[in-house]
Amino acid sequence: MKLLQKFLFAILLVVPLTAAKAAEKDIVDTAVGAGSFNTLVAAVQAAGLVDTLKGDGPFTVFAPTDEAFAKLPAGTVEDLLKPENKDQLVAILTYHVVPGKVMSSDIAGKTAEVETVQGGNINVDATDGVKINEANVVTADVEASNGVIHVIDTVILPKS
Repeated sequence: MKLLQKFLFAILLVVPLTAAKAAEKDIVDTAVGAGSFNTLVAAVQAAGLVDTLKGDGPFTVFAPTDEAFAKLPAGTVEDLLKPENKDQLVAILTYHVVPGKVMSSDIAGKTAEVETVQGGNINVDATDGVKINEANVVTADVEASNGVIHVIDTVILPKS
């Protein structure tokens, strides 16, 4: 029994430290460390948004996974990463960012239309799970030192 108590005590000591360490990383470093946002990170780099997303914030980022980017028509990502398409890439990426730090508890049970950094609006529906336009939030509240990431399963696109 003493061994079990020591083990549980050790876990209680480590868990808060792990959570605190995660929040020490900014949004970009958190995304890089997750390993499932390689396409998003490459796009942020190509768009020249790394310094912005490493800034003070706070930001709320709806981050599409690599699988979400893979759902786009073949060649779309490659075309967006070309220098001549930088403005379009910036528009798409900033459409995934909302100023401020919005946690899932802030929107639970609500619907809203929210303005993005890009200037367009996204529809948030948190009445049955959470949907951002047509994307589902698959992991919420990944905290970073300068905001929060909500992982989504689909790339959302601004209206033309």
